[in-house]
Amino acid sequence: MTDFLKTALVAQQGKPIRSMQFMNQLNDSLNILHFDKSYSTRYLNVGFSGGEKKKSEILQLLTLKPKLAILDETDSGLDVDAIRVVTDGILSYKNEENALLIISHSPRLLENLPVDYVHILYNGKFVTIGSRDLIDEINSNGFGRFIQAEVK
Repeated sequence: MTDFLKTALVAQQGKPIRSMQFMNQLNDSLNILHFDKSYSTRYLNVGFSGGEKKKSEILQLLTLKPKLAILDETDSGLDVDAIRVVTDGILSYKNEENALLIISHSPRLLENLPVDYVHILYNGKFVTIGSRDLIDEINSNGFGRFIQAEVK
């Protein structure tokens, strides 16, 4: 995993990176995600559980720091503790210099994140766009109201 991340970072930056600097950054990110340092010596995602693969994706996010990240179903299959860890990783990434698009069927991941907009997509169309208040409504009542309005 270390080789993959360092190679990707060098390719992204277009210049070499000092090994100690890279390892310090990687160790900081591993700590945020509660990853044991031994994970960085394993082959990328080989033998990882589903939750470890998701955390590995967030580790890539923290390492490469793209200007735009699209997270598709990042919370799928994660238990409550793993969602908390992934949320911490996302919070460590997100700032005024980048943008994040999170696609999810479940609002659990969004509950503790600063959310600017919530879009509800149904049958390939945005049926509702709103503030983070939609998250609470979906948690309480589900998606039914939005889907019924579109079916009529």
